[in-house]
Amino acid sequence: MLVRTASLINEGRGPRTCTERALWQWWRLSRLAGMERGRDRRMGRRGRHEVTIDRSRSDFDSLVSATSFGAQDPGCRPEILILAKNIVDVRAAVRLAKARNWRIACCSGGHSWSQNHIRAGGMLIDLSRLNEITVEPNDRTATVGPGCLSGDLDAALARHALFFPVAHAYTVGLGGFLLQGGFGWNSRMTGLACESVIAVDVVLADGRLVHASETENSDILWAARGAGPGFFGIVVRFHLRLHARPRFTGMKMQVFRLRHMEELLRWAETISAQVSPKVEFQMMFNRKALGIFAPGIEVATPVLADSRAEARDLLSFIDKGPLRPKASLTLPLIPLSLRRIMKAAEKIVFLPRTRWHCDNIWLDGPVERALPVLRRAAELQPSSPSHMLWMNWNPRTRQRPDMAFSLEGSTYIALYGGLRGQPRSPEQETWATDMTRQLEPFSLGSQLADENLARRPARFMAPANLQRLSVLRSRYDPDNRFFSYGHEQ
Repeated sequence: MLVRTASLINEGRGPRTCTERALWQWWRLSRLAGMERGRDRRMGRRGRHEVTIDRSRSDFDSLVSATSFGAQDPGCRPEILILAKNIVDVRAAVRLAKARNWRIACCSGGHSWSQNHIRAGGMLIDLSRLNEITVEPNDRTATVGPGCLSGDLDAALARHALFFPVAHAYTVGLGGFLLQGGFGWNSRMTGLACESVIAVDVVLADGRLVHASETENSDILWAARGAGPGFFGIVVRFHLRLHARPRFTGMKMQVFRLRHMEELLRWAETISAQVSPKVEFQMMFNRKALGIFAPGIEVATPVLADSRAEARDLLSFIDKGPLRPKASLTLPLIPLSLRRIMKAAEKIVFLPRTRWHCDNIWLDGPVERALPVLRRAAELQPSSPSHMLWMNWNPRTRQRPDMAFSLEGSTYIALYGGLRGQPRSPEQETWATDMTRQLEPFSLGSQLADENLARRPARFMAPANLQRLSVLRSRYDPDNRFFSYGHEQ
């Protein structure tokens, strides 16, 4: 089929069957992603020489809005925006905030769905220019700035056959990603990304720069591994432990009509614990599924293996599954670099200039109880790029180090409402949060990666860990200089 599709492409003829159309669509998108050369979507911000931007500037609003991946307007603005170029700028900004009695928020890549960094009043520090990467191949370590993009770090490591569980989207900044835990590529195998953070350099509320590791200021490192936007300082440098790079990366997909939703979820739950941690077993529910261009379910299984043969073996559960005859199409295993997958995801799924509203739960118990709500969520979801995600987590080990991150389940469900163009009905604008509220009876808690705490407060950390974090905040930030999760207000 791949050969036939390639032939059609070379001959300039269009695809005919559903499978050919799906392969054609994927080929075009991956080609488009491959032609990208890392153009920074924030060129305007990075190209400026000014450090301090206040409300008197005519472009203040546009510069603040440019710090966010989403196009929605949070309806509030800081008093001042700091475009920090280096650590010196960050320390000076923190001291200025203390002198003016301003609270501080910061951002690295701007991928916070809730736009947690844009607050009413205070100071916003943009860390995107702190994007340096230093790799030590012999030691298998790296140091990166918070503004370093996930895709850029992956590209730098690929040259040395090294790997780090970066975010799934290319333009996600490492600062926020690592602080919230870091559910990255191959994290079921290598662990959460924050587990591979061996030290951090942090600017505290009084402007001091401190180093934190397992042996020095260890309580600060404890908090930096999972506190997310509740962290009581600004991490200006991460020290990372690296891993051997998987030799083969690829993806296999299967697409079903929405009418098969319940039996597909039951089957997925039955086999999920047996799926190799090298496989990211997930399903995406949307109104324009690949190949069928109608409401459906895309079973996506990226795999990071030692060889193509191993990858085929690890994904055999897709081909041998009892529901395969009901699939509208099943694509073969396609070799794809992480760069191409990440770039394609941002062209297909996580589109910029979109009003995003998201929410999530860790499923507590069998999926059967939640099926009626999940069915309603799938049927009521807005048009593409809105979608609902079911993800098999079941990591290789639950023996986590002692750290702030402390809440996870076996199954993760997230709703991503993505609206473009004119405002929609209130039901569509709030679909993700409204449906997640209906899922609360089946929820173990929420994940900070897709948090929506300002609109729907939820448990996201073990109570004892949250209490310890509160004590540390009181010690290191007694004046509450740094904004926190948002739901406190």
